[in-house]
Amino acid sequence: MLWGEATKIYLDVKNSNMDTTDATQAAEAAATRDVVDRIIGKWREARPELDPSPLEVVGRVIVLAQHLERSVEAALEKHDLSLGQFDILATLRRHGKKGGLTPTQLLESVALSSGGMTARLDALADAGLISRKPSPDDRRMVVIGLTSKGRRVIENATKTRFKEAKDSLPSLDPTEMATLTTLLRRWLAQVSG
Repeated sequence: MLWGEATKIYLDVKNSNMDTTDATQAAEAAATRDVVDRIIGKWREARPELDPSPLEVVGRVIVLAQHLERSVEAALEKHDLSLGQFDILATLRRHGKKGGLTPTQLLESVALSSGGMTARLDALADAGLISRKPSPDDRRMVVIGLTSKGRRVIENATKTRFKEAKDSLPSLDPTEMATLTTLLRRWLAQVSG
């Protein structure tokens, strides 16, 4: 039986016992069911002794993160950048004209392994977006900086990234958005600390 058919049968039965307002609310609730609701429903059938309710939040965060990552990657394609490459260029840009950052400093600012960092730095250098120079303080160290081309690319890509982020926000009023921000910040602090 298809999900839509099961919902219709359920609503037909419920509607016979409800007033119009309750039926409308039930129909709206069924219409807004998402993939996480379906997964939770299936887990409740398959493993009724377990409580899948934490997936109400965690599952949705994972699905949203995947959606947002695809959206960012698509937006950055016109700049020939991946999200990881953007992160490196953006980190260098945020640090301004301080002469650049060492690979270790970059690693502390972006979520990459050292192997992933090296591959991305190589690609960015090959594209002429970054330079690698010996550190003036310690010739054994390398300092990564933006080239003039890299600065132009990140300036434009940042505008695209910020617009994409704004377009990806949910339709919430300012109070709801502030509450969501506070709750996400608290959750992130718990997993980061």
